[in-house]
Amino acid sequence: MAATPENPTPAAARRKTGRHRGEGQWAVGHFTPLNGNEQFKKDDDGLNVRTRIETIYSKRGFDSIDPNDLRGRMRWWGLYTQRKQGLDGTKTGVLEPEELDDEYFMLRVRIDGGRLTTEQLRVIGEISEEFARGTADITDRQNVQYHWIRIEDVPEIWNRLEAVGLSTTEACGDTPRVILGSPVAGISADEIIDGTPAIEEIQRRIVGNKDFSNLPRKFKSAVSGSPLLDVAHEINDVSFVGVRHPEHGPGFDVWVGGGLSTNPKLGVRLGTWVSLDEVPDVYEGVISIFRDYGYRRLRNRARLKFLVADWGAEKFRQVLEDEYLGRKLTDGPAPEQPAGRWRDHVGVHRQNDGRFYVGFAPRVGRVDGATLTKIADVAEAHGSGRVRTTAEQKMLVLDIEEGQVDSIVSALEALDLRVTPSPFRRGTMACTGIEFCKLAIVETKGRGATLIDELERRVPDFDEPLTININGCPNACARIQVADIGLKGQLVLDEDGNRVEGYQVHLGGALGLEAGFGRKVRGLKVTAAELPDYVERVLKRFQAEREDGERFATWASRASEEALS
Repeated sequence: MAATPENPTPAAARRKTGRHRGEGQWAVGHFTPLNGNEQFKKDDDGLNVRTRIETIYSKRGFDSIDPNDLRGRMRWWGLYTQRKQGLDGTKTGVLEPEELDDEYFMLRVRIDGGRLTTEQLRVIGEISEEFARGTADITDRQNVQYHWIRIEDVPEIWNRLEAVGLSTTEACGDTPRVILGSPVAGISADEIIDGTPAIEEIQRRIVGNKDFSNLPRKFKSAVSGSPLLDVAHEINDVSFVGVRHPEHGPGFDVWVGGGLSTNPKLGVRLGTWVSLDEVPDVYEGVISIFRDYGYRRLRNRARLKFLVADWGAEKFRQVLEDEYLGRKLTDGPAPEQPAGRWRDHVGVHRQNDGRFYVGFAPRVGRVDGATLTKIADVAEAHGSGRVRTTAEQKMLVLDIEEGQVDSIVSALEALDLRVTPSPFRRGTMACTGIEFCKLAIVETKGRGATLIDELERRVPDFDEPLTININGCPNACARIQVADIGLKGQLVLDEDGNRVEGYQVHLGGALGLEAGFGRKVRGLKVTAAELPDYVERVLKRFQAEREDGERFATWASRASEEALS
């Protein structure tokens, strides 16, 4: 049974509730809501808002929406008000929410494991064209995001998505978000284990289940059996990473407590090996710990990473085993380091059945509905009915016969979807930015696309793997701290003393190989106008100073501040 203020867990019921309100942990008897978010969740489960959207708000329009639904519960169904057009970064954090809100929504389609049929992709594209002014960005969590959505159109959009097996359920909010999965699960020639059955069982048990629809904050997860470690497992609340146990064979290593934002932490290993069948139980145990023991007093400490940091891996594992699983878990090995730097599956690769998959790179995840529909057409014309999104804002077409490979590569390249992209096209990622996001301070998508073009022109001989992640605010949706070059949007002073859009620079972060956070050089900030010059200068210094085989991140960690300025 779920822990709730009305129905505490047996363990919680045995504990004496003290007067000290603590961190608002349900498992120690602190059920009184300690902030507005906890209050509106107690007042009404976020999942219940769908009925009001369908029966009231979609019929009466934007002005009829209750504020606690508008800026709270509607996120449980993937809806988030977008930024009013024309408001620059000086207004972020200054204006009241109702002054920042436009009367349109971002709508997020959750795509667990990145798995799509061409029929589903076509429907996503058609909805974009009809209801979202053509918008349809691929996110770094394998989802697709629309903008310009009217509340009047939401029920029809849901009908069309659900008719092909898609959903926006708990795509946002204090909920179990989309489950990342390897985009080559079940087809990769070097896969350790296919995690798809576990993802499907987690979806069945957890998504839309009111036992798990009131969490302290969002809960991010990943399951991948790829040796490329292709789901950013180090920065999820819980991740299951493919490993081979010397006695028990293929299974998963469990990581907990990762996350970025303004207080970044890498996940830690619990030191356990779990079988494919055990993954859903362990996932349910971990999310239950978060629900019951997670901190609810302050929003900026309401992520699992803070509980894990306070408890440590050993205590977390003990609570998981003793209170939630009722059994001990098997000790297990850590995953091996991936053989390569790239883990986005871009390019042409042979599947385990002899056919091929083809991965391609849009610009910073920016596509549109017409392009998505064309991708579905191209895939089907070349014999494929399956596509995948990746955790790096890329896409794959699966199941291509060898004789069709050259043809589909040409067709994709004709759509400006590069199968053999430059390192800059391949490695640059950007969040939504000030175009639509109410938290953003600067522009991101367009600036990222321009930066790619400039670097391809200025440094055409650069052929090393490189990640450039651009974020519109400090919240790190684009993973700035773990990029080779991470750019955190903020307002900076230009040489004339004017406040303009710019970035604080992080250098030398990484996931996978020697995972760690980037280095900040004291006072190093660049204006948006200076950005191409700055990146070009640093890359040329890297080329001049690097040792044989040295990665950018390694060089950046040892380079002088002068070389990085």
